[in-house]
Amino acid sequence: MSAEAGNFSPMQELIATLDLEKLEENLFRGTSPQVGWQRVFGGQVIAQALVAAQRTVDEGRFVHSLHAYFMRPGDPSIPIVYEVDRIRDGKSFTTRRVVAVQHGKAIFSLSASFQEDEDGFEHQQAMPPVPTPEELGGEGDIVSRYVENAPEAIRRYWLRPRPIEFCPAYPEDYFNRQQLEPVQNVWVRTTGPSPDDRRLRAAILAYLSDMTLLDTSLYAHGTSVFDSDLQVASLDHAMWFHRDFSLDDWLLYGQDSPSASGARGMTRGSLYSRSGVLIASVAQEGLIRKRASA
Repeated sequence: MSAEAGNFSPMQELIATLDLEKLEENLFRGTSPQVGWQRVFGGQVIAQALVAAQRTVDEGRFVHSLHAYFMRPGDPSIPIVYEVDRIRDGKSFTTRRVVAVQHGKAIFSLSASFQEDEDGFEHQQAMPPVPTPEELGGEGDIVSRYVENAPEAIRRYWLRPRPIEFCPAYPEDYFNRQQLEPVQNVWVRTTGPSPDDRRLRAAILAYLSDMTLLDTSLYAHGTSVFDSDLQVASLDHAMWFHRDFSLDDWLLYGQDSPSASGARGMTRGSLYSRSGVLIASVAQEGLIRKRASA
């Protein structure tokens, strides 16, 4: 089904956007919200492709990793067709490949692996110490303190109703244009009730995992994705789901960018529950090309 603007909250619209239409075995269709964007948000395509793959996997198996490539910009004005290839159904693991198609051409591909829950060794890196969302005042306080005097593109983005709320741990770094260490910590949470469906939660986590990563790779250069002189886009995206989780509270998205070269920036991310449990890891390379002067 699809959600019409004005009839649903942003979170309800996201859930509706992830509810793909089944066209045939291994073939699904998704639509995009009409919010005035020139191209489909990459996190939406990742999440929809994951949903398509999940629809072909036994209910007792859950995604533990995905690897994706963005090949062409998505057109938000027309549906996206997702073709699922059932590569393997093993004793413990299931592998799927998904290709997203528009205008007769592939715009995106995703490979995902699913596993039955098993017991095993446990360890994780600790969550970095940062101010809590309450100490920061939440997104509303950040908007009132920083957004009013921000450039128009940034102001429009932050004031638009969204299914995901952001609260940068150090908002002064996010809004200034000084050259900084390429490290960012952002609290994130859904703006509506969390679904009691583990597969849908994984898709929503994949959706939000594509947010703010490209910004981190630009911190060292004193610019941002809102700079009109830059051409920026996600090129690939990988994600590992370590543990089941809840979306009922804030998650900390810790990020660092170890390298930028060749008009590409690479960023790594770690998603933690508020209690410090590492629930997922992310890696992404993005295009960060300086536009040629007229």
